[in-house]
Amino acid sequence: MATFDCVKSKMEAEKIAPSAIAAFQSTFESLVSGNTGIIPESSISAVPNLIKSTSISTSPDTSLLKETVVCKLNGGLGTGMGLDKAKSLLEVKGKDTFLDLTAKQVMKMREDYGFKVKFMLMNSFSTSKDTLDFFAEKYPTLSSEEGLEMIQNKVPKLDATTLEPATCESDSSNEWCPPGHGDLYAALVGSGRLDALLADGYKYMFVSNSDNLGATLDLKILTHFATTDAPFMMECCERTENDKKGGHLCVRNSDKQLILRESAMCADEDEDAFQDITKHRFFNTNNLWIRLDKLKEIIDKFGGFIPLPMIKNKKTVDPKDDSSQKVLQLETAMGAAIECFQGASALVVERTRFAPVKKCNDLLLLRSDAYIIDENFIPILNPKCGGNAPVISLDSKKYKLVGKLEEAIVG
Repeated sequence: MATFDCVKSKMEAEKIAPSAIAAFQSTFESLVSGNTGIIPESSISAVPNLIKSTSISTSPDTSLLKETVVCKLNGGLGTGMGLDKAKSLLEVKGKDTFLDLTAKQVMKMREDYGFKVKFMLMNSFSTSKDTLDFFAEKYPTLSSEEGLEMIQNKVPKLDATTLEPATCESDSSNEWCPPGHGDLYAALVGSGRLDALLADGYKYMFVSNSDNLGATLDLKILTHFATTDAPFMMECCERTENDKKGGHLCVRNSDKQLILRESAMCADEDEDAFQDITKHRFFNTNNLWIRLDKLKEIIDKFGGFIPLPMIKNKKTVDPKDDSSQKVLQLETAMGAAIECFQGASALVVERTRFAPVKKCNDLLLLRSDAYIIDENFIPILNPKCGGNAPVISLDSKKYKLVGKLEEAIVG
């Protein structure tokens, strides 16, 4: 049986934080123990009705803002759309990028409420320089604030047969991969940011993806989260036919705990049930609310990391060469932490809070006049659309890359 020793040595040589090594060891040991990461349909039940954000009656409490930090996950390059820089630097409305609008949202909230809402980014090694240069040039106030950036870790790809660290003579960078956005927790610990935030009096963290401009710090939702005293809350949307292949929220039968089941965790024989949107009705938007003190308790309990379910992906060590060494990439999902927090909750939000740009279809829709920017720098559906966003379906082969889309529009 493969041991973690050689994996640990490789990570230590790369100066990976001990918290990230401990987290990856937990995932690795899950793999070698024979755990497939599969969650059988027989072991779960559907989630009962959830509270909707539109029904929250609690009066917004602005004083909570001084205890709240907004964190945007900003590690993606958008290579699937043909980009070679931080995806968040892609122009989405006029000359404004994702990061322009995010920065303006934060500054507008500070202006409106009189509190310096804390803002931070989890960048990757690939996005750090471009992102920091951008903020230094356009938003020096935010750029100069302590703790703007936290760097995502990296983990070794594993030989699919031996489970030893994979090698790639042509390009050693191919030997590493991102550990998924579940790395948020290890990065918070390893960077010292979690302890620093707690010492500065921060209690709540709102986390979302940088390409989701609908995911703003909603004071009403923050107040609801604080009032319920839940340690963790996931924003969900109701699944439609377009969402049936994505992950869903469910209840584990053994302890009635809310858990997240991703598509890679579904057995082939359970696929029909997985895609049944009348049974499994809610999906994770990756907009999460976290009590930082409760997160600290869990991390201390497990010796410096938070144990997350394993997601196993089969790849080749060189993603551009299908004949190269077969490897496993082990990842974790940020939202899967819901199963680690006793008393965790979920809230159904309007679809407008989930509008990520994953394909050129999404980008073209956001750039079009179907969306306008409101006074809080949030993209909202143009009233002329009658409440329904137009459906855009581009030729996925011809317009997979942003460059091809822009050539067609300019031409």
